Amino acid sequence: IFDLLVREGGGTATTLASSIGITRQAAAKHLAILADAGLASSERIGRETRFLPVPTGLDPLRTWVDATASAWDQRLDTLSDRFER
Repeated sequence: IFDLLVREGGGTATTLASSIGITRQAAAKHLAILADAGLASSERIGRETRFLPVPTGLDPLRTWVDATASAWDQRLDTLSDRFER
């Protein structure tokens, strides 16, 4: 749903649910979890709630992945150096 939210630039639970073939209630639950995680924001427009992606919510994950990848690169380089001798 996050990917769809980003590609579509936002949407309601109803429009997002119909795009991927799930119920509106299931989409609403997923969107609420994304909002709680800081990956989506919501704004009420009339009777509907429109959700918008918050890609910066992924920054902590990106930082962790980069650090982990760097650590593994160093370990693999050390291992490679040992086998080249």
